[in-house]
Amino acid sequence: MLSRPQRRVSSLLVAGLLGALAACGSDDADSQDAVSVADDTADTPVSQGAVECSVPPALPASVPTFQAGDAPVPGEQGPVRAQVQTSCGPITLDLDGQAAPQTVASFSFLAQEGYWGDSPCHRLTTEGIYVLQCGDPTGTGRGGPGYTFGIENAPSDGLYPRGTVAMARSSELDSNGGQFFIVHSDTMLPTEGGGYTIFGRVTEGMDIIDAVAAAGVDGGGADGPPAQPISITGVEIEEEATSS
Repeated sequence: MLSRPQRRVSSLLVAGLLGALAACGSDDADSQDAVSVADDTADTPVSQGAVECSVPPALPASVPTFQAGDAPVPGEQGPVRAQVQTSCGPITLDLDGQAAPQTVASFSFLAQEGYWGDSPCHRLTTEGIYVLQCGDPTGTGRGGPGYTFGIENAPSDGLYPRGTVAMARSSELDSNGGQFFIVHSDTMLPTEGGGYTIFGRVTEGMDIIDAVAAAGVDGGGADGPPAQPISITGVEIEEEATSS
């Protein structure tokens, strides 16, 4: 549980990081930073402890886009496993299709459509709230798939444990899209305004998230592009996750 001063910091960071991330999230300076990290990385692999990161790919030349009516209609959802390939190694996510059926249906759809191919994780926070944010192929923090949907499975106590995978959104309730965040240390987020959809957890590859977090934010500070760039190169979906 965070102290009151930490809660105040959290509220400010949430406003900047998670408060407006769908179509109008980051300002132009943040957007440019995210792009430059992806484009200007030296052409040599980087080691963060036991984690080996290759040079992240360039931003995709084109991004799949969809219409407002293209959001998949969830059926009867069970557990789903997602294998996320990144420039720093594979990360396995177990997704809870029962608790967040719309979110998991959308995640699976976008993965199968190749939406996240070569997309950078454009933002890291290391003070007050502790998340690595991914899922925008434009690298600006403003990109989305073209459709949105509402909140599911937001914790009433505002607690997002380490390893949680949750949706980023704007201040609008129905603004979930393609951006998501992975929590690298237990985090409290405000419950006012609806909270953020928890739809899964990291079951393998948390060492990769830890290494990126440990490298800090590019240029210092506590909120911005990660100093150790990491990009999603592809996501594969398995029909059902095994219980663990």
